[in-house]
Amino acid sequence: MQRSVPRRPAPRQAPTHAPPAPIAARIILQRDDVLVLDKPAGLPVHRGPRGGASLEDWLEPLRMGRRHVPQPAHRLDTDTAGCLVLGRTKPALAALGRIFAQGLARKTYWAVVRGGPAQDDGVIDLPLRKTSSAARGWRMEAHATGQPATTRWRVMGRAAGTAWLELTPLTGRTHQLRVHCAAAGFPILGDPVYGANEAGGLQLLAQAIALPLDPPVAATAPVPEHMRAALRACGHQD
Repeated sequence: MQRSVPRRPAPRQAPTHAPPAPIAARIILQRDDVLVLDKPAGLPVHRGPRGGASLEDWLEPLRMGRRHVPQPAHRLDTDTAGCLVLGRTKPALAALGRIFAQGLARKTYWAVVRGGPAQDDGVIDLPLRKTSSAARGWRMEAHATGQPATTRWRVMGRAAGTAWLELTPLTGRTHQLRVHCAAAGFPILGDPVYGANEAGGLQLLAQAIALPLDPPVAATAPVPEHMRAALRACGHQD
């Protein structure tokens, strides 16, 4: 009498921890300690008092089987697209916090502005402060009593009535690039607060970021769809 050989149970499939495809497609750089995302324009980093979609909805899917839920190490305006850094561990978040607090993060932005500066490069050095009113709500303004704020700019290309600028903030004030460009006479296109709010969305991209971690982090964001036509008109090659 033959004994039946017991069948081995089928091996269990390892659980998949990949985030949903639309979120996974936004990961620019992934390391054990850091993620860099391509944040879409229109998505706030933090959920507002009225609720609604925000980057906070992405954090649990971006855990990807790790112990800790990743957390943003800095902020981008809701309407600004591009590089957003998240820490995946407590030590990484602490290190990132020091880097951003000490101004050691090298951030590069692209903007399409109305008009444009006469020169090809320069520096805007205007202190900024927060102001508010019942009619207009809060906003930032250039004012002598504000906090120091400095932005380096360089013209990358020009078109009839617009210019493509590379902006390097040397300080990290709220709305700094938007206020500085407007105060200098070349507001960023599509800015509903400091510009003329042209159709097409805010033409501002957090294009690249470099962080002095060990090893260093360097990431570049793609040009979002809503900025391609304006950049192409100024000479950008897709």
